[in-house]
Amino acid sequence: MHRVIGERDVDETPFDEEDARDLLSEMVRARAFDERALSLQRQGWMSGYPPYRGQEASQVGAAAAMREADWLFPTYRSNAMQLARGVPPRDVLLFRRGFAEFNSDHAVRNFPQAVPIATQLLHAVGFGMAENYGAGAMVGERETPAESAVVAYLGDGATSEGDFHEAMNFAGVFETPVLFFCENNGWAISMPRERQTASDSIAVKAEAYGFEGGQVDGNDPLAVREYVERALERVRAGEPFLVESLTYRQGPHTTSDDPSRYEDRAGYPEWRTRDPIERYAEYLREQGVVEEGFVEAAREAADEELKAAVEAAEAEPTPEPGTVFDHVYEDLPPRLRAQRAELLERVD
Repeated sequence: MHRVIGERDVDETPFDEEDARDLLSEMVRARAFDERALSLQRQGWMSGYPPYRGQEASQVGAAAAMREADWLFPTYRSNAMQLARGVPPRDVLLFRRGFAEFNSDHAVRNFPQAVPIATQLLHAVGFGMAENYGAGAMVGERETPAESAVVAYLGDGATSEGDFHEAMNFAGVFETPVLFFCENNGWAISMPRERQTASDSIAVKAEAYGFEGGQVDGNDPLAVREYVERALERVRAGEPFLVESLTYRQGPHTTSDDPSRYEDRAGYPEWRTRDPIERYAEYLREQGVVEEGFVEAAREAADEELKAAVEAAEAEPTPEPGTVFDHVYEDLPPRLRAQRAELLERVD
């Protein structure tokens, strides 16, 4: 497993001190968003929310490894990754309130969040196949690296879905430029990993489909960024890759979940369950990269940004109910036209 914290100083990694500080700032920003969103949901501001506290290093590190030209296929829990990629907090908040997902005029190459488990993996592989076709590269024919890599985000629970195996198989057969980034937090809602699979790891599953996989310390943003950057170089050359990021979700699966009914932290090492922000900040302070008060200042800046984002989201006019049908089909089929008419009649 690829690790950095406790093994190397910052100046022994491929990154400079500014890179290291930027990662910490983005992790603090992600934590602030998560806590504010959770609070807003508890107030009834949104109907539901999937927290990611404890997974900030994994998502921020992976996002930092991506180029602007790369495409992200996210799920409902990858909000930290989307924020780090440049999606405005206002947009993420509006999506949780039922608005269309992309409201701002930004050019971030992110596909819509997938709420059904693992469906985005097939979309990502299909997009990777289109990337190959666009470059005129068939199987085994790519001579130049792909301009855009595809990163498909998934949780460990998604590996139990058939879509995961179908996507992995197509990626291997057609040599698509796709990185499967699996965040393994140990639980698929209430199902522990050992009840999901008898494999020694999730990463090893890639071997069955003709490509490689590997594990990384998901609570170390430097390790994640370095490992994902290396993997993406291989992906652009036409070698799919599966990264298993070992982390730990400190909160519930969603705001309707009660992890105290099933969760047992016994058996997980301290590096995996410790708060990643505290761990990384301590590491950087020991290295002399950040000073005392850095985290507090970053949190203040994030809170101010979030205050403005919430106010902007609240100022957004409520969409007309019928607009939910606008982007389903170019021409609505008769069944949906009838549903739309019934909805508008009920609203009236």
